Amino acid sequence: MTEKFAITKYPDAQAINKQLDVLKEMPIYSVNRDYLKEIEEEYFDKKCAGSKEMTTAAKEIIPGGVQHNLAFNHPFPLAVAKAKGAHLYDVDGNEYYDFLQAGGPVVLGSNPDFVRDKVIELLMDGGPSTGLFHEYEYKLAKKISECVPTVDMFRMMGSGNEAVMGATRIARLATKHKRIVKMGGAYHGWNDQMAWSIRIPGSRWTQASGVPKKMFKYTDEFFPNDLEDLERVLKENTKKGGTAAVFIEAIGPESGTWPVDKNFPRGVEFLCRKYDALFVVDEVVTGFRLGLSGAQGYFDISPDLTIFGKVMGGGYPGAGGIGGKREYMKYLSSGLDGGSKNPKALVGGTMAAAPVSCVAGYHTICEIERTNAIEKAGKMGDLLTEGLNKLIDKHGLPFVAFNQGSVCHLDTTGCMHYSIDWSKPWQIPNVLKQTSIRKKEMEYMGAAYMAEGIVTLAGNRIYTSAAYDEEMIKDVLDRFDRVFSHVEQVKVK
Repeated sequence: MTEKFAITKYPDAQAINKQLDVLKEMPIYSVNRDYLKEIEEEYFDKKCAGSKEMTTAAKEIIPGGVQHNLAFNHPFPLAVAKAKGAHLYDVDGNEYYDFLQAGGPVVLGSNPDFVRDKVIELLMDGGPSTGLFHEYEYKLAKKISECVPTVDMFRMMGSGNEAVMGATRIARLATKHKRIVKMGGAYHGWNDQMAWSIRIPGSRWTQASGVPKKMFKYTDEFFPNDLEDLERVLKENTKKGGTAAVFIEAIGPESGTWPVDKNFPRGVEFLCRKYDALFVVDEVVTGFRLGLSGAQGYFDISPDLTIFGKVMGGGYPGAGGIGGKREYMKYLSSGLDGGSKNPKALVGGTMAAAPVSCVAGYHTICEIERTNAIEKAGKMGDLLTEGLNKLIDKHGLPFVAFNQGSVCHLDTTGCMHYSIDWSKPWQIPNVLKQTSIRKKEMEYMGAAYMAEGIVTLAGNRIYTSAAYDEEMIKDVLDRFDRVFSHVEQVKVK
């Protein structure tokens, strides 16, 4: 049986990037200030009073008032009381369409009964964790290996961030090289070495407060969607002891916010083989969302190591892991002594592979497979994106909407498409200023969506799930239509 993927038609990355280049140079279009004030006062202050009171009090004991970056939104975070299917409900009883999807892990819809029942069954029998081996460690690892052909072996971690750290150490042990190369603008966790050029290609350490610059001694980047730039970096690294690994998100940095050509991932793999570097694909978002075999199955690539997270845990905590070829995974063998001929990469995690995480992950993947959830979620992404583009045309707006299956993007300001050229240092302050200004306007748009009952990721990313249907998407588009009717060119200082 041929595998079905979430992507029915891959977007024209070059055309989209040109549109985004134009968008970031245009005047800013955002919700007009009278409308913004109205939703702040009439919706958030009056209808979300419980959330405001709760998160305001939380600021006294939680830095910023919330524990997760995605929870920040204008004018204050919402406190969620219930999640079910395609909807979220806040403490004030307001209902929302959930397109945040916990940051990407939810493909079945929030809190599916079948998975929850299996988790409860586990908790009743053995509890959430014992520190000893559990059958679901094996079941989950075997299921992932069956779905993803490049995964001979799998090791559970506590998060995608931890998995990236582990993969970095494996690569250095396997190749005897030190340098790590990543795509500029990509996010591979907040560990020290990967905090280089986050969000903005070429930004270097400017987004990495608290990290000493010397931590980036062995980290390099290349420009998104530019194989010539990657080969330049790899060739230069041969003079510095070689490259241990190249990390990419197959659809582009920041979950495809900066999309890449369809043949780009295969080009990266070719260059990795040419320059004796491990090919590492970050599937934290795309794994079990774009296909059972992930983005790598769709692009027909064969990474040496794969980073897993989010979806593989079905929204339950402790979702992270490394999968890969046996010859490299041997460096992660457990036990007190890996032997001098097979040194072990230093990894750990008391709660890694906790039974509650593994049972949720295993049954989530099984249910995704049984219900064909990936294809369903992708179709909803297609419908939503098609509708958004019609609304953009209707209102004569410069916005850019596109999708890679169930990973949808609605860019209203172009703030994610800036880059820094260090050969022109006089331009850097303005780039950082513009991204900050435009990010704030993106947050205002996100607030307007939320007042219409639509929760997005940062106002520019939208994840669909199999819990949606065509009638829901139609209703959502009507709500976007109402927001777009209040958009105009705004003047910002």
